[in-house]
Amino acid sequence: MPSLKEVRNRITSVNSTRQITSAMKMVSAAKLKKAQDTITELRPYAEKLTEILGNLSGNMEAAEGNYAEEREVKKVLIVAYTSNRGLCGAFNSQIIKRVRKEIDESDANIDFEVFSVGKKAHDFFAKTPYVANVNGTGEEANRLYDNISFDQTAEVAEAVMQTFVEGTYDRIVLVYNKFKNAASQETMFEQLLPIVPPAKVTNDTEYIFEPSKGEILDELIPKALKTQFHKALLDSNASEHGARMTAMHKATDNASELLKELKLTYNKARQAAITTEILEITSGAEALNG
Repeated sequence: MPSLKEVRNRITSVNSTRQITSAMKMVSAAKLKKAQDTITELRPYAEKLTEILGNLSGNMEAAEGNYAEEREVKKVLIVAYTSNRGLCGAFNSQIIKRVRKEIDESDANIDFEVFSVGKKAHDFFAKTPYVANVNGTGEEANRLYDNISFDQTAEVAEAVMQTFVEGTYDRIVLVYNKFKNAASQETMFEQLLPIVPPAKVTNDTEYIFEPSKGEILDELIPKALKTQFHKALLDSNASEHGARMTAMHKATDNASELLKELKLTYNKARQAAITTEILEITSGAEALNG
């Protein structure tokens, strides 16, 4: 049985850990509320923007251009969204595993590069030959979580989109955790470029476009792509806080259970020490009487 001092030290250590995890859970819960409201407000706009794009493009004839060009896939850029910090359960490992799975199961003739939004993915893929440098925006992409805004995200998205226009990559996909609720996230694998042609819209309604249909699409397509890029960032941010809150809640519960066991062990050890002392005193007294 461990000594009383050892058990007391462990109780103090676990109690300190429980206080830290409890505080982190409350901080994540506060941040989650704001992040959840932000992504909930953006989703209807992003979905409507996609719907308008589909209605305008129709068979994509007017959208044939830089962002819709279908090429033989020889080089693919994967944009992986992870967090800058840990202690959020399997949040980051899910993204890394999904990216690795895509690379391992794809055609060996296709070259992959990974552009990281978040330090955890950057730290992992920096040790592999897949790390990508998109016009020197790596550090800027990692700082997007510090102060999330559409303007900053749009700059990084523009750099990523430009690599497709220049022919550096033949396909660009986004891998991120979609926020469902605080305890559940869904790993998404979405194609950003080239634009996937929408299903044929069967609509006999005739529209009058002002300005022209082509001019509207020239403005709408880049905006829709940047919004898709930003939505993935917001989804990832909300999912991170939800995952961390859940992980810290479980850690706090585990620490509480461990404290109960340690206190029981401490009481047993103390009782054993008291019993031993009584026996020693009794034995000494009997020896003196004898």
